[in-house]
Amino acid sequence: MAKVEVYATEWCPYCKRARKLLEEKGAKYQLIDVMMEPRRKKEMMDRANGRHTVPQIFINDEHIGGCDELMALEAADKLEATLSA
Repeated sequence: MAKVEVYATEWCPYCKRARKLLEEKGAKYQLIDVMMEPRRKKEMMDRANGRHTVPQIFINDEHIGGCDELMALEAADKLEATLSA
Protein backbone atom coordinates (compact mmCIF):
# COMPACT_ATOMS: atom_id res chain seq x y z
CA MET A 1 0.00 0.00 0.00
CA ALA A 2 1.14 3.52 -0.73
CA LYS A 3 2.45 6.00 1.80
CA VAL A 4 -0.29 8.63 2.14
CA GLU A 5 0.08 11.92 4.02
CA VAL A 6 -2.77 14.38 4.50
CA TYR A 7 -2.11 17.89 5.80
CA ALA A 8 -5.45 19.02 7.19
CA THR A 9 -7.43 20.62 9.97
CA GLU A 10 -10.10 18.90 12.00
CA TRP A 11 -12.87 21.35 11.10
CA CYS A 12 -12.30 21.63 7.34
CA PRO A 13 -15.13 20.04 5.29
CA TYR A 14 -12.83 19.42 2.30
CA CYS A 15 -10.37 17.64 4.57
CA LYS A 16 -13.16 15.45 5.92
CA ARG A 17 -14.34 14.65 2.40
CA ALA A 18 -10.84 13.70 1.24
CA ARG A 19 -10.22 11.57 4.34
CA LYS A 20 -13.57 9.83 3.87
CA LEU A 21 -12.69 8.87 0.30
CA LEU A 22 -9.28 7.56 1.37
CA GLU A 23 -10.93 5.52 4.13
CA GLU A 24 -13.49 4.12 1.67
CA LYS A 25 -10.58 2.97 -0.48
CA GLY A 26 -8.99 1.29 2.54
CA ALA A 27 -5.99 3.60 2.48
CA LYS A 28 -4.05 4.13 5.66
CA TYR A 29 -2.82 7.70 5.93
CA GLN A 30 -0.83 9.93 8.23
CA LEU A 31 -2.91 12.90 9.29
CA ILE A 32 -0.90 16.04 9.93
CA ASP A 33 -3.10 18.61 11.66
CA VAL A 34 -1.61 22.00 10.83
CA MET A 35 -3.71 23.70 13.53
CA MET A 36 -2.36 21.43 16.27
CA GLU A 37 1.17 21.54 14.82
CA PRO A 38 1.50 25.03 13.30
CA ARG A 39 5.17 24.53 12.41
CA ARG A 40 4.07 21.86 9.93
CA LYS A 41 2.16 24.44 7.84
CA LYS A 42 5.44 25.80 6.42
CA GLU A 43 6.54 22.23 5.70
CA MET A 44 3.25 21.65 3.86
CA MET A 45 3.63 24.85 1.84
CA ASP A 46 7.21 23.98 0.90
CA ARG A 47 6.18 20.52 -0.25
CA ALA A 48 3.05 21.80 -2.04
CA ASN A 49 4.82 24.50 -4.05
CA GLY A 50 3.40 27.34 -1.96
CA ARG A 51 -0.17 26.12 -1.70
CA HIS A 52 -1.47 27.12 1.71
CA THR A 53 -4.98 25.68 1.81
CA VAL A 54 -5.91 22.34 3.32
CA PRO A 55 -6.07 19.55 2.59
CA GLN A 56 -2.79 18.95 0.80
CA ILE A 57 -2.38 15.29 -0.05
CA PHE A 58 0.78 13.36 -0.87
CA ILE A 59 0.91 9.79 -2.09
CA ASN A 60 4.35 8.18 -2.11
CA ASP A 61 5.82 11.66 -1.63
CA GLU A 62 4.13 12.91 -4.82
CA HIS A 63 1.96 15.97 -4.37
CA ILE A 64 -1.57 15.08 -5.45
CA GLY A 65 -3.11 18.41 -4.49
CA GLY A 66 -6.24 19.10 -2.52
CA CYS A 67 -9.65 17.52 -2.25
CA ASP A 68 -10.67 18.45 -5.81
CA GLU A 69 -7.60 16.79 -7.29
CA LEU A 70 -8.14 13.66 -5.19
CA MET A 71 -11.77 13.49 -6.36
CA ALA A 72 -10.63 13.98 -9.96
CA LEU A 73 -8.28 11.00 -9.62
CA GLU A 74 -11.21 8.94 -8.37
CA ALA A 75 -13.49 10.14 -11.19
CA ALA A 76 -10.81 9.17 -13.73
CA ASP A 77 -10.53 5.69 -12.14
CA LYS A 78 -6.88 6.36 -11.27
CA LEU A 79 -7.02 6.62 -7.48
CA GLU A 80 -6.90 2.90 -6.71
CA ALA A 81 -3.91 2.42 -9.00
CA THR A 82 -2.16 5.37 -7.40
CA LEU A 83 -2.83 3.98 -3.93
CA SER A 84 -1.61 0.51 -4.82
CA ALA A 85 1.64 1.68 -6.40
